[in-house]
Amino acid sequence: MSAAEDREESLRMLRDSAAGIAPRGGDLKRIRELRFVEPGFDRAVWREICAMGWPGLRLSEDAGGSGLGMSEFCALTEELGAGLVPEPLIPVAMAASLLQADHLAPVLAGDRIVIPAWQERANSLDAVGATTLSGGKVSGKKLFVPMAAGADAFLVTVAGGLALVARDAPGVSMTIEQTQDGGNFGTITFDQAPGERIEGNADAALEEAALATSAYLLGVMDRAFAMTLDYMKTRQQFGKTIGSFQALQHRAVDLKIQLSLTRASVAAAAATLDHSTVPALRKSAVSRAKARAAEASILVTKQCIQLSGGIGYTDAYDVGLFLRKAMVHGNLYGSASLHRARYALVTPEQDDE
Repeated sequence: MSAAEDREESLRMLRDSAAGIAPRGGDLKRIRELRFVEPGFDRAVWREICAMGWPGLRLSEDAGGSGLGMSEFCALTEELGAGLVPEPLIPVAMAASLLQADHLAPVLAGDRIVIPAWQERANSLDAVGATTLSGGKVSGKKLFVPMAAGADAFLVTVAGGLALVARDAPGVSMTIEQTQDGGNFGTITFDQAPGERIEGNADAALEEAALATSAYLLGVMDRAFAMTLDYMKTRQQFGKTIGSFQALQHRAVDLKIQLSLTRASVAAAAATLDHSTVPALRKSAVSRAKARAAEASILVTKQCIQLSGGIGYTDAYDVGLFLRKAMVHGNLYGSASLHRARYALVTPEQDDE
Protein backbone atom coordinates (compact mmCIF):
# COMPACT_ATOMS: atom_id res chain seq x y z
CA MET A 1 0.00 0.00 0.00
CA SER A 2 1.38 3.43 -0.98
CA ALA A 3 1.80 6.29 1.50
CA ALA A 4 -1.20 8.08 -0.02
CA GLU A 5 -3.35 4.96 0.21
CA ASP A 6 -2.23 4.38 3.78
CA ARG A 7 -3.24 7.94 4.73
CA GLU A 8 -6.63 7.57 3.06
CA GLU A 9 -7.19 4.38 5.01
CA SER A 10 -6.29 6.18 8.24
CA LEU A 11 -8.75 8.96 7.42
CA ARG A 12 -11.48 6.44 6.63
CA MET A 13 -10.92 4.61 9.90
CA LEU A 14 -11.10 7.86 11.84
CA ARG A 15 -14.36 8.81 10.18
CA ASP A 16 -15.74 5.36 10.89
CA SER A 17 -14.76 5.62 14.56
CA ALA A 18 -16.48 9.01 14.78
CA ALA A 19 -19.71 7.38 13.61
CA GLY A 20 -19.94 5.69 17.01
CA ILE A 21 -20.35 9.11 18.63
CA ALA A 22 -21.86 11.11 15.77
CA PRO A 23 -23.44 8.98 13.05
CA ARG A 24 -24.10 11.05 9.93
CA GLY A 25 -27.59 9.66 9.53
CA GLY A 26 -28.43 9.61 13.21
CA ASP A 27 -31.01 11.72 14.98
CA LEU A 28 -30.07 14.68 17.16
CA LYS A 29 -32.02 13.74 20.25
CA ARG A 30 -28.90 13.59 22.43
CA ILE A 31 -27.77 16.99 21.16
CA ARG A 32 -31.14 18.55 21.92
CA GLU A 33 -31.18 17.14 25.45
CA LEU A 34 -27.80 18.71 26.24
CA ARG A 35 -28.64 22.22 25.04
CA PHE A 36 -28.81 25.00 27.64
CA VAL A 37 -28.06 22.56 30.47
CA GLU A 38 -24.71 22.77 32.25
CA PRO A 39 -22.12 21.62 31.55
CA GLY A 40 -23.47 21.37 27.99
CA PHE A 41 -22.00 17.96 27.23
CA ASP A 42 -22.04 14.39 28.51
CA ARG A 43 -19.17 13.23 30.73
CA ALA A 44 -19.88 9.60 29.85
CA VAL A 45 -19.54 10.36 26.15
CA TRP A 46 -16.40 12.33 26.90
CA ARG A 47 -14.88 9.23 28.49
CA GLU A 48 -15.71 7.28 25.33
CA ILE A 49 -13.96 9.96 23.29
CA CYS A 50 -10.88 9.69 25.51
CA ALA A 51 -10.96 5.89 25.34
CA MET A 52 -10.62 6.22 21.56
CA GLY A 53 -7.57 8.44 22.04
CA TRP A 54 -8.91 11.52 20.31
CA PRO A 55 -7.54 14.21 22.68
CA GLY A 56 -4.06 12.76 22.11
CA LEU A 57 -4.40 12.24 18.38
CA ARG A 58 -1.76 14.88 17.61
CA LEU A 59 0.60 13.93 20.43
CA SER A 60 3.63 11.72 19.86
CA GLU A 61 3.43 8.09 20.85
CA ASP A 62 6.08 8.74 23.53
CA ALA A 63 3.69 11.26 25.11
CA GLY A 64 0.81 8.79 25.08
CA GLY A 65 -0.73 9.97 21.82
CA SER A 66 -1.23 8.60 18.32
CA GLY A 67 1.33 10.71 16.46
CA LEU A 68 -1.09 11.62 13.65
CA GLY A 69 -1.23 14.82 11.64
CA MET A 70 -3.59 17.73 11.24
CA SER A 71 -5.16 16.08 8.20
CA GLU A 72 -6.35 13.25 10.43
CA PHE A 73 -7.47 15.56 13.23
CA CYS A 74 -9.43 17.71 10.76
CA ALA A 75 -11.11 14.62 9.30
CA LEU A 76 -12.22 13.74 12.82
CA THR A 77 -13.48 17.20 13.77
CA GLU A 78 -15.37 17.44 10.48
CA GLU A 79 -17.34 14.35 11.46
CA LEU A 80 -17.99 15.77 14.91
CA GLY A 81 -19.28 18.96 13.31
CA ALA A 82 -21.65 16.96 11.13
CA GLY A 83 -23.06 15.45 14.34
CA LEU A 84 -23.06 18.77 16.25
CA VAL A 85 -21.06 17.02 18.97
CA PRO A 86 -20.77 19.43 21.94
CA GLU A 87 -18.01 17.63 23.85
CA PRO A 88 -14.96 19.99 24.01
CA LEU A 89 -12.46 17.97 21.99
CA ILE A 90 -10.79 20.91 20.25
CA PRO A 91 -10.02 22.99 23.37
CA VAL A 92 -8.98 19.93 25.40
CA ALA A 93 -6.71 18.73 22.58
CA MET A 94 -5.22 22.22 22.55
CA ALA A 95 -4.53 21.99 26.28
CA ALA A 96 -3.14 18.45 25.92
CA SER A 97 -0.59 19.65 23.38
CA LEU A 98 0.78 22.04 26.03
CA LEU A 99 0.76 19.76 29.08
CA GLN A 100 3.31 17.16 30.06
CA ALA A 101 3.82 14.16 32.32
CA ASP A 102 1.60 14.00 35.39
CA HIS A 103 -0.73 16.77 34.19
CA LEU A 104 -1.29 15.13 30.81
CA ALA A 105 -2.18 11.57 31.84
CA PRO A 106 -5.50 12.32 33.59
CA VAL A 107 -6.55 14.55 30.68
CA LEU A 108 -5.95 11.81 28.12
CA ALA A 109 -7.75 9.30 30.36
CA GLY A 110 -10.82 11.52 30.61
CA ASP A 111 -10.48 11.91 34.38
CA ARG A 112 -9.79 15.63 34.21
CA ILE A 113 -11.00 18.23 31.72
CA VAL A 114 -8.58 21.10 31.22
CA ILE A 115 -9.80 24.00 29.07
CA PRO A 116 -7.48 26.75 27.80
CA ALA A 117 -8.29 30.28 28.97
CA TRP A 118 -6.40 32.63 26.68
CA GLN A 119 -8.66 35.34 25.29
CA GLU A 120 -8.81 38.78 26.94
CA ARG A 121 -10.73 40.75 24.34
CA ALA A 122 -13.33 40.03 21.71
CA ASN A 123 -12.23 38.67 18.34
CA SER A 124 -8.57 38.11 19.11
CA LEU A 125 -5.92 35.51 18.37
CA ASP A 126 -3.38 37.12 20.68
CA ALA A 127 -2.52 34.71 23.46
CA VAL A 128 -0.38 37.25 25.31
CA GLY A 129 -2.39 39.61 27.50
CA ALA A 130 -2.38 41.34 30.85
CA THR A 131 -2.83 38.21 32.98
CA THR A 132 0.18 37.55 35.20
CA LEU A 133 1.73 34.77 37.25
CA SER A 134 3.80 36.05 40.14
CA GLY A 135 4.85 34.17 43.24
CA GLY A 136 2.66 31.24 42.22
CA LYS A 137 -0.44 33.45 42.03
CA VAL A 138 -2.44 34.22 38.88
CA SER A 139 -4.18 37.55 38.42
CA GLY A 140 -6.24 38.63 35.42
CA LYS A 141 -9.41 38.01 33.47
CA LYS A 142 -10.19 35.70 30.55
CA LEU A 143 -13.19 35.90 28.23
CA PHE A 144 -15.11 33.53 25.97
CA VAL A 145 -13.71 30.32 27.47
CA PRO A 146 -15.59 27.57 25.56
CA MET A 147 -17.60 25.01 27.57
CA ALA A 148 -16.09 26.43 30.76
CA ALA A 149 -18.99 25.05 32.81
CA GLY A 150 -17.53 21.55 32.38
CA ALA A 151 -13.90 22.36 33.17
CA ASP A 152 -12.00 20.89 36.09
CA ALA A 153 -9.06 23.24 35.52
CA PHE A 154 -7.93 26.01 33.20
CA LEU A 155 -4.68 26.32 31.29
CA VAL A 156 -4.21 30.07 31.47
CA THR A 157 -1.98 32.12 29.18
CA VAL A 158 0.10 34.50 31.28
CA ALA A 159 2.94 36.89 30.60
CA GLY A 160 5.94 34.70 29.84
CA GLY A 161 4.14 31.37 29.51
CA LEU A 162 1.23 29.36 30.91
CA ALA A 163 -0.29 28.51 34.27
CA LEU A 164 -2.49 25.61 35.34
CA VAL A 165 -5.25 26.71 37.71
CA ALA A 166 -7.88 24.46 39.29
CA ARG A 167 -11.45 25.61 38.77
CA ASP A 168 -12.21 25.37 42.50
CA ALA A 169 -9.01 27.15 43.55
CA PRO A 170 -9.40 30.15 45.86
CA GLY A 171 -9.45 33.40 43.94
CA VAL A 172 -11.19 31.91 40.88
CA SER A 173 -14.62 33.29 40.03
CA MET A 174 -16.59 32.48 36.91
CA THR A 175 -19.67 33.74 35.12
CA ILE A 176 -21.30 31.36 32.64
CA GLU A 177 -23.23 32.65 29.63
CA GLN A 178 -25.24 30.36 27.39
CA THR A 179 -24.59 30.49 23.67
CA GLN A 180 -26.92 30.27 20.69
CA ASP A 181 -26.13 26.63 20.08
CA GLY A 182 -26.94 25.56 23.65
CA GLY A 183 -23.35 25.49 24.89
CA ASN A 184 -21.64 28.05 27.09
CA PHE A 185 -18.82 30.54 27.40
CA GLY A 186 -17.12 31.43 30.65
CA THR A 187 -15.79 34.77 31.85
CA ILE A 188 -13.17 33.89 34.45
CA THR A 189 -11.51 36.21 36.93
CA PHE A 190 -8.31 35.16 38.68
CA ASP A 191 -7.62 37.14 41.85
CA GLN A 192 -4.33 35.91 43.25
CA ALA A 193 -5.43 32.35 42.42
CA PRO A 194 -2.78 29.65 43.03
CA GLY A 195 -1.37 28.40 39.75
CA GLU A 196 1.44 26.18 38.57
CA ARG A 197 3.71 27.47 35.85
CA ILE A 198 3.72 25.40 32.65
CA GLU A 199 6.57 25.93 30.21
CA GLY A 200 5.80 26.90 26.63
CA ASN A 201 3.35 29.16 24.84
CA ALA A 202 0.02 28.68 23.12
CA ASP A 203 0.77 30.17 19.69
CA ALA A 204 1.12 26.94 17.69
CA ALA A 205 -1.73 25.29 19.59
CA LEU A 206 -4.02 28.20 18.75
CA GLU A 207 -3.29 27.77 15.05
CA GLU A 208 -4.24 24.10 15.22
CA ALA A 209 -7.40 24.84 17.20
CA ALA A 210 -8.45 27.45 14.63
CA LEU A 211 -7.97 25.00 11.78
CA ALA A 212 -9.73 22.16 13.61
CA THR A 213 -12.67 24.53 14.17
CA SER A 214 -12.70 25.27 10.43
CA ALA A 215 -13.03 21.54 9.77
CA TYR A 216 -15.81 21.32 12.38
CA LEU A 217 -17.67 24.09 10.54
CA LEU A 218 -17.18 22.19 7.28
CA GLY A 219 -18.94 19.21 8.84
CA VAL A 220 -21.74 21.47 10.10
CA MET A 221 -22.56 22.88 6.68
CA ASP A 222 -22.01 19.60 4.84
CA ARG A 223 -24.59 17.81 6.99
CA ALA A 224 -27.06 20.72 6.77
CA PHE A 225 -26.72 20.72 2.99
CA ALA A 226 -27.27 16.96 2.76
CA MET A 227 -30.40 17.25 4.89
CA THR A 228 -31.69 20.04 2.67
CA LEU A 229 -31.11 18.05 -0.51
CA ASP A 230 -33.11 15.19 0.98
CA TYR A 231 -35.92 17.62 1.80
CA MET A 232 -35.89 19.03 -1.75
CA LYS A 233 -36.22 15.53 -3.16
CA THR A 234 -39.36 14.80 -1.14
CA ARG A 235 -41.16 18.15 -0.63
CA GLN A 236 -43.75 18.69 -3.35
CA GLN A 237 -45.22 21.94 -4.67
CA PHE A 238 -47.55 22.28 -7.65
CA GLY A 239 -47.40 18.51 -8.10
CA LYS A 240 -43.59 18.40 -8.41
CA THR A 241 -40.73 17.98 -5.98
CA ILE A 242 -39.19 21.37 -5.30
CA GLY A 243 -35.79 19.95 -6.22
CA SER A 244 -36.95 19.86 -9.83
CA PHE A 245 -37.32 23.67 -9.95
CA GLN A 246 -34.42 25.16 -11.84
CA ALA A 247 -34.09 28.25 -9.64
CA LEU A 248 -33.65 26.08 -6.55
CA GLN A 249 -31.24 23.81 -8.38
CA HIS A 250 -29.05 26.84 -9.14
CA ARG A 251 -29.06 27.86 -5.47
CA ALA A 252 -28.11 24.33 -4.45
CA VAL A 253 -25.21 24.33 -6.92
CA ASP A 254 -23.94 27.60 -5.44
CA LEU A 255 -23.96 26.03 -1.98
CA LYS A 256 -22.15 22.95 -3.26
CA ILE A 257 -19.44 25.21 -4.65
CA GLN A 258 -19.05 26.87 -1.25
CA LEU A 259 -18.67 23.45 0.35
CA SER A 260 -16.08 22.33 -2.19
CA LEU A 261 -14.01 25.50 -1.80
CA THR A 262 -14.08 25.22 1.98
CA ARG A 263 -13.08 21.57 1.88
CA ALA A 264 -10.14 22.42 -0.40
CA SER A 265 -9.02 25.26 1.89
CA VAL A 266 -9.17 23.10 5.01
CA ALA A 267 -7.30 20.24 3.33
CA ALA A 268 -4.61 22.59 2.01
CA ALA A 269 -4.15 24.21 5.42
CA ALA A 270 -3.89 20.83 7.15
CA ALA A 271 -1.23 19.74 4.66
CA THR A 272 0.67 22.98 5.28
CA LEU A 273 0.66 22.48 9.04
CA ASP A 274 1.76 18.88 8.57
CA HIS A 275 4.69 19.69 6.28
CA SER A 276 5.79 23.31 6.75
CA THR A 277 7.61 24.92 9.67
CA VAL A 278 7.49 28.45 8.21
CA PRO A 279 5.31 30.51 10.57
CA ALA A 280 4.05 32.89 7.87
CA LEU A 281 2.95 30.04 5.62
CA ARG A 282 1.21 28.25 8.47
CA LYS A 283 -0.63 31.36 9.64
CA SER A 284 -1.76 32.33 6.14
CA ALA A 285 -3.03 28.81 5.43
CA VAL A 286 -4.99 28.70 8.70
CA SER A 287 -6.46 32.17 8.18
CA ARG A 288 -7.51 31.36 4.62
CA ALA A 289 -9.31 28.23 5.81
CA LYS A 290 -10.91 29.81 8.88
CA ALA A 291 -12.15 32.91 7.05
CA ARG A 292 -13.74 30.79 4.35
CA ALA A 293 -15.23 28.24 6.76
CA ALA A 294 -16.69 30.92 9.02
CA GLU A 295 -18.37 32.81 6.17
CA ALA A 296 -19.41 29.79 4.13
CA SER A 297 -20.94 27.98 7.10
CA ILE A 298 -23.24 30.93 7.82
CA LEU A 299 -24.13 31.32 4.15
CA VAL A 300 -24.82 27.63 3.58
CA THR A 301 -26.83 27.05 6.75
CA LYS A 302 -28.92 30.19 6.22
CA GLN A 303 -29.67 29.14 2.65
CA CYS A 304 -30.53 25.63 3.86
CA ILE A 305 -33.12 27.11 6.20
CA GLN A 306 -34.61 29.14 3.34
CA LEU A 307 -34.69 26.15 1.02
CA SER A 308 -36.50 24.21 3.74
CA GLY A 309 -39.30 26.79 3.73
CA GLY A 310 -41.02 28.01 6.87
CA ILE A 311 -40.32 24.79 8.75
CA GLY A 312 -36.59 25.57 8.66
CA TYR A 313 -37.06 28.49 11.05
CA THR A 314 -38.71 26.42 13.78
CA ASP A 315 -36.64 25.10 16.67
CA ALA A 316 -38.24 21.69 16.24
CA TYR A 317 -36.65 21.27 12.79
CA ASP A 318 -33.06 20.04 12.93
CA VAL A 319 -31.56 22.17 10.18
CA GLY A 320 -31.88 25.25 12.39
CA LEU A 321 -29.50 23.67 14.91
CA PHE A 322 -26.74 23.78 12.31
CA LEU A 323 -27.15 27.53 11.75
CA ARG A 324 -26.92 28.12 15.50
CA LYS A 325 -23.75 26.04 15.70
CA ALA A 326 -22.21 27.98 12.80
CA MET A 327 -23.07 31.28 14.49
CA VAL A 328 -21.09 30.30 17.59
CA HIS A 329 -18.16 28.41 16.10
CA GLY A 330 -17.66 30.86 13.26
CA ASN A 331 -16.17 33.33 15.73
CA LEU A 332 -14.17 30.86 17.85
CA TYR A 333 -10.42 31.33 17.43
CA GLY A 334 -10.97 34.43 15.34
CA SER A 335 -13.79 35.63 13.11
CA ALA A 336 -13.72 35.73 9.33
CA SER A 337 -12.86 39.45 9.38
CA LEU A 338 -9.94 38.90 11.75
CA HIS A 339 -8.51 36.09 9.65
CA ARG A 340 -8.91 38.05 6.41
CA ALA A 341 -6.99 40.91 7.97
CA ARG A 342 -4.28 38.57 9.24
CA TYR A 343 -3.99 36.85 5.88
CA ALA A 344 -3.47 40.23 4.21
CA LEU A 345 -0.46 40.88 6.45
CA VAL A 346 1.48 37.94 5.01
CA THR A 347 3.74 39.44 2.33
CA PRO A 348 5.22 37.61 -0.69
CA GLU A 349 8.66 37.98 0.93
CA GLN A 350 7.42 36.10 4.00
CA ASP A 351 5.90 33.40 1.80
CA ASP A 352 9.29 32.76 0.19
CA GLU A 353 11.14 32.24 3.47
